[in-house]
Amino acid sequence: MLLKRTAIPRAADIDVAMDLGAYAAVATAFGMRPVDVIDEVKRSGLRGRGGAGFPTGVKWGFAAMDPKTPRYLIANADEGEPGTFKDRFILEGDPHLLIEGMIIAGYAIGAEQGYIYLRGEYPAAAAALECAIAQAYAKGFLGSDILGKGVRFDLALHRGAGAYICGEETSLIESLEGRRGQPRLRPPFPANEGAWRRPTIVNNVETLANIPAILSVGSSAYAKIGTEGSPGTKIFCVSGSVNRPGGYELPLGTTLREIIFTYAGGIRGSRQLKAIIPGGASTPMLTAEQLDVRMDFNSLLAAGSMLGSGAIIVMDETVCMVHAAAVLARFFAHESCGKCTPCREGTGWLNQVYSRMLAGNSRPGDIDLLQGICAKMKGKCFCPLGEGAINPVLSSIKHFRSDYEQCIRKDGCSGACKGAKTAQDHLVQKSSS
Repeated sequence: MLLKRTAIPRAADIDVAMDLGAYAAVATAFGMRPVDVIDEVKRSGLRGRGGAGFPTGVKWGFAAMDPKTPRYLIANADEGEPGTFKDRFILEGDPHLLIEGMIIAGYAIGAEQGYIYLRGEYPAAAAALECAIAQAYAKGFLGSDILGKGVRFDLALHRGAGAYICGEETSLIESLEGRRGQPRLRPPFPANEGAWRRPTIVNNVETLANIPAILSVGSSAYAKIGTEGSPGTKIFCVSGSVNRPGGYELPLGTTLREIIFTYAGGIRGSRQLKAIIPGGASTPMLTAEQLDVRMDFNSLLAAGSMLGSGAIIVMDETVCMVHAAAVLARFFAHESCGKCTPCREGTGWLNQVYSRMLAGNSRPGDIDLLQGICAKMKGKCFCPLGEGAINPVLSSIKHFRSDYEQCIRKDGCSGACKGAKTAQDHLVQKSSS
């Protein structure tokens, strides 16, 4: 596949990476005008791999046309979405793929300074990146005169402190500038007023890792991979109740059934599939009846969910969906930055209701209460965190209402977590099983 170097041992070493074709696309890009590089990316149809799916070339064009300078390029490596570990494969296995993509992107938008904002809990990735950046400088791929073409691009690594909110691009920029990681009001958008109020492109690691492939094979060949509305490949992270959890790079449009049963080896213990989170913790759940949905932007929207980061969390018949939603509610309550009232109070309230339910103190009106809280949050939060927090709640009630009704009838939670006496005991039982 396009990113296959990530599976090659020692591809983090620049000499090995160059033997496998690393940095060849930089010379190709430098033989083109910056505007032509942007047009090539536009023609490829590449869409952001961080969750939003915005056309990458269009985004670059906004910054390139802005007369303000300097311009900045930031790789969003703050991979904090539960179930998501796709970028880790690239960062630890082939950091030169990311650096190469950033050099090309910097040239295209006219940015001479780049930053990699890395999740604080990725020490191995930090070590790999620090080594790779030093090697790239030593080989002349970073600095003031790359390949003797007079192109300047410097790159620095910035480690975050473990805040999920900093995966949101404006919060990331605030943190990079030394302030509390909280979202900015938009517009203006970062492409025109980002880091230090200058034009800034923030791209996901996997997005940038696709750039060398586009320049190498050409936009026409790249666009033929995947589907018409979602070209290219995607690293799908599969975790949960499967025999072979891991990361699988496949064409966009591959069905959930094929990913789970062909590549991930099917359901562990020969159990029945119950639920799937298709794109990370903030995307609505799907049922076993939706296995034939294609994993691309448009198909998942039509199915009532989102591609998100492509993180597939598989749950079998023993999983209590009240518990599953409660774990995610606790995560979002913990990670809310507190800037806006609907998210700060709403996520905390959801967490309180679920904690009470898991402790055996459910009430007849709890389903309506949960839906009512979500209604007060929907469309009213400052950034996508609050909007994402309600998805597992609403989708689990929609598809698995019987689990909630069983909990309310005082029968306790269904499946493996039945019989927990307190919310904390319940969570400990699940985490240790």
